[in-house]
Amino acid sequence: MRMIMQVQFPIEPFNTAVKNGTIANTIKKIMEATKPEHAWFSERNGKRGGILVVNVDSPSDVPRLAEPWFLALNAEVEFRIAMTPEDLGRADLNALGKQWA
Repeated sequence: MRMIMQVQFPIEPFNTAVKNGTIANTIKKIMEATKPEHAWFSERNGKRGGILVVNVDSPSDVPRLAEPWFLALNAEVEFRIAMTPEDLGRADLNALGKQWA
């Protein structure tokens, strides 16, 4: 299942990793291990953060995807189900609307 994984980094230890030159290697190592389909890095709520699209085949995949961010950068990690337009079409919203109207 395709998921949107949002990560938010606290100021520390991220600032220290930037200053000592280790942040690029840390992020590269995590990206190679988690293999996101897409990744973007930006500001989130006034802090550094990222949005990644990942594939979760089983709930047991969540630690494999989240723990590197937790352990290396003390990040907060959230997961959201992501649907393509085709996925949404298969949900048959018209039928659900009739059922629950």
